[in-house]
Amino acid sequence: MESSPSWQATGYVALTAKQKKMETGKITLDHGSGRQASHELVRNLFLNHFDNQFLSSMDDSAILPPVNSCLAMTTDSYVVDPIFFPEGDIGSLAVHGTVNGLCMQGATPVYITAGIILEEGFPIDDLDRIAHSMAQSAQAAGVKIVAGDTKVVPRGHADKIFINTSGIGLVPPGLVVGAHNARPGDVVLINGPIGDHGITLLTQREGLDFQGDLVSDSAPLTSLVAQVLSSSDSVHVLRDPTRGGVATALNEIAEQSGVGIELFEDQIPIRKEVRSACEIPGLDPLYIANEGKVLVFLAELDVNNLLKSLLKHDLRQNTSIIGKVTSRNTGRVLLRTRVGGTRIVTILTGEQLPRIC
Repeated sequence: MESSPSWQATGYVALTAKQKKMETGKITLDHGSGRQASHELVRNLFLNHFDNQFLSSMDDSAILPPVNSCLAMTTDSYVVDPIFFPEGDIGSLAVHGTVNGLCMQGATPVYITAGIILEEGFPIDDLDRIAHSMAQSAQAAGVKIVAGDTKVVPRGHADKIFINTSGIGLVPPGLVVGAHNARPGDVVLINGPIGDHGITLLTQREGLDFQGDLVSDSAPLTSLVAQVLSSSDSVHVLRDPTRGGVATALNEIAEQSGVGIELFEDQIPIRKEVRSACEIPGLDPLYIANEGKVLVFLAELDVNNLLKSLLKHDLRQNTSIIGKVTSRNTGRVLLRTRVGGTRIVTILTGEQLPRIC
């Protein structure tokens, strides 16, 4: 099929005369045909928001400058429901999730690609809003959207809009902060309250109304992670507790590093609105998704310096020491409860909240 260079726009079905007819303000199959409507969608909407020196050439791929560094690369797909939510939408979430995945390797994110799958009939105004959100989020994170692709599928073959992204980042020489690198004696920090994103989407999806403000914590962690790494030479692990929440992320780290992790229940920050919302359906905040939080494992000696350096950062509200790494109970996460007991925190089985990213 004919495709638009660089940002491709192709459909996979033959168009009938009726399908070719444009619907005012709606995505049609013609927008995925690779013909005039596709070119107009790419040039008038996507390039309007994403234009940069790499994308504007409209070639089949982006030619990027050479680098003398190790590269980190990640890819993810976003099928969130609802697509718009307090303090975010599927577009900003896609950018944030991609750059945060790179940051968890200590990389500086530099480039993103975006593949967008649209359902026939999707409002063009909503697409424009999402593209604008992606552009703003990319600018805030310091990355460029350098290539992309658009597909349009018939009604009922997708749910409104799906976004697939890939990202590339630059890793400083010698830096190792993967999940296999936790060490006994490390302290575990998190940069703020947990569960905001998952609970916000749950309440929006189900039409639940709670007193107080519930908003997603979706945010790029680029500058926060850079500050963390510049403040300490003994950061051993970085991990964003997205799907499966803090509990699942810590179990993965404990298993991969061959260590035990002890959590302190009374030190885990949780907003009262989130706690209340979790109580009704019987959800555990430890398993609720986050999109703007990072778990930091570092030597205890450096904790005070790190906390001082983060005092003025926007994403460090209620930064807390929530646990420690031990050589006991390897591969397990134990929770020290408020009443002095201990319980095992297992990895999440099943799915508490579908479609949170």
